[in-house]
Amino acid sequence: MSGLQMTVGWAWATIGALLYAGQLVSTISFPLAQRLGLQEKAANADPLVGRLERMAARWDLAVLWLPPIAGVLMLSDHALWRPVCLIAGGVYLDAGGREWSKVAGLSRHGIPIGSDKERVIIYATFGFFVLSGLAGLAVGLAA
Repeated sequence: MSGLQMTVGWAWATIGALLYAGQLVSTISFPLAQRLGLQEKAANADPLVGRLERMAARWDLAVLWLPPIAGVLMLSDHALWRPVCLIAGGVYLDAGGREWSKVAGLSRHGIPIGSDKERVIIYATFGFFVLSGLAGLAVGLAA
């Protein structure tokens, strides 16, 4: 098992699972997610952003379970880790790039997207998706 495989596996199995849990909370109770700091506070964002984030959280539940599963498969060196890793890498790359573009586009049009601190968390999360998605694709293709 390569070092990159282990790194991506641990990142997806832990951070990916925590991010998925956050989207589960956001889907079940968006106000709770806002109080916990998982979503932008209503006072810091345009109402449109809240609606978009609630819809995105629902979609994320349908697709973002793949990277944590891929992480566990990678760490256990399961026979299915390669194809699941490639799919999960694509999911993270798409989710991160799409969401980054959405937030940047809304911001450029003057739509408030959270406080400075919330935006740091937003971009760090999307950066994790993009970078680990690329790393996952590299690991899966190299195997």
